[in-house]
Amino acid sequence: MEYIVRFAGSDDFDNVTKMDSHFEPEFLKWKLGNKEAIIAELEGRIIGYLRLEYIWSKIPYIGLIFILPDHRGKGIGKQLMEFVEEHLRNTGHSNLYSSSQVNEAEPQAWHRHIGFQEVGIIAGINEGGIGEVFFRKDL
Repeated sequence: MEYIVRFAGSDDFDNVTKMDSHFEPEFLKWKLGNKEAIIAELEGRIIGYLRLEYIWSKIPYIGLIFILPDHRGKGIGKQLMEFVEEHLRNTGHSNLYSSSQVNEAEPQAWHRHIGFQEVGIIAGINEGGIGEVFFRKDL
């Protein structure tokens, strides 16, 4: 199977909203138009999604990465990461940040597996007082 990884565009809006309902539609459209949404496709179907954010409008941060359950464990997340890392290097960035809730062992292990290093925790930032562990990856 060959996966295609690319920036999402306005034609992908309806499918992307199924994976990312965290924003108002107009803001998500803006992100699609500004190379802040990357998708993985298989036979024309979106099976993976990565939303790129910028802390203080300059520090790249993974806001969300999602792979459809049937396609997890097949390297799609790694392909999305390779795509975004290349894009960031080409635009002059040297680090990428991400995070996971402190009670999510599997996402934390995934971050470490692909080269992220833990850089700190913000206690109680999430609903229910759950903390968030932050990661940085050198590009």
